[in-house]
Amino acid sequence: MASDQTRNSIYSYIHNSFLQKIGVDKAKGIIFETILEKLDIKQIFSSSPTIFRIADLGCAAGPNTFLAVENIVELAKLKCQFHGLDLDSLEFQVFFNDLVFNDFNMLFKNLPSDKEYYASGVPGSFHGRLFPPASLHFAYSSYALANLSKVPDELQDTVSPAWNKGKVYFTNSPKEVAEAYTMQFAKDLESFLKARALELVPGGLMAFLFTSVPPDTKCALTAVLDLLGSTLMDLVNMGKVSEEKVDSFNLPLYFPNPIEFKDLIAKNGSFTIERMHALELPCPEVGEGVMHIRAILEEPIKENFGAQIIESLFNQLQNKIAENSVAFDLSYKRAFVPCAVLKRKMYLEND
Repeated sequence: MASDQTRNSIYSYIHNSFLQKIGVDKAKGIIFETILEKLDIKQIFSSSPTIFRIADLGCAAGPNTFLAVENIVELAKLKCQFHGLDLDSLEFQVFFNDLVFNDFNMLFKNLPSDKEYYASGVPGSFHGRLFPPASLHFAYSSYALANLSKVPDELQDTVSPAWNKGKVYFTNSPKEVAEAYTMQFAKDLESFLKARALELVPGGLMAFLFTSVPPDTKCALTAVLDLLGSTLMDLVNMGKVSEEKVDSFNLPLYFPNPIEFKDLIAKNGSFTIERMHALELPCPEVGEGVMHIRAILEEPIKENFGAQIIESLFNQLQNKIAENSVAFDLSYKRAFVPCAVLKRKMYLEND
């Protein structure tokens, strides 16, 4: 669990998730359209007519999770009102899920006092089962799908073609490294979808926001991750970090492109894609972007290399980004954030 000092740090995720908040705000209209047109309230309430259950998967501990679930509650109430259902008899239950080391104490401490739902914490990996069968009406995940369940095994094997020596990500690495990342993401998403297909009621909805990179082109986000690896190697040359530690460290992140995402949804076969739109988010300044990356990656970097390198690492990374013009070179395409809303099919082969 993070200390009070870490949680309240100016570098913490809580203080550096403004881009995620903009995404949540912009996704509200897309989710509303899908709830209004595609959520069959009478069908999904046929067995449990008074409780609407929502899961936020990979919720973290910041304020954006409350905004997201409040939006879903508001939109579901509007849909019920549209169908003439008695709102006084309708109650909401929200499950906040994240890995066991998430700061659930901080999450619950900041729950809105005027919330219109019952709140519960569900610790565990969303790559597996978390809920009883057909118990959820709406599942939501904001940016969390980028987190792999593990670093691909091949990257840790010094005799494998996918050994990622001197790198922390797969861009500009041998093709075997990229293939290992791609295969790991495909396995993880399939596990995620299988679990949700069992947990959602037939006709239930699931909404994602996920970071995506354009295929077959240079991308500013992945270029920055490459520069992070390069900065770590600079620290190796300065004697501040051992080369073996850099060789053993790889980021468990993957940013699928929309075509890849759609193909994996189709392969799973349990869901239809009802909406999928790219959200336009502002491009942060270099300093803001580094703060954003630091908020996400500081803890795993500390765990592997120790806290003593953090200030030097991110200061040098910021300088390196500016020197390499990644933020200003128009040949580097920006990452973007699709919002996808899926519907669990009414009938599956195993139903």
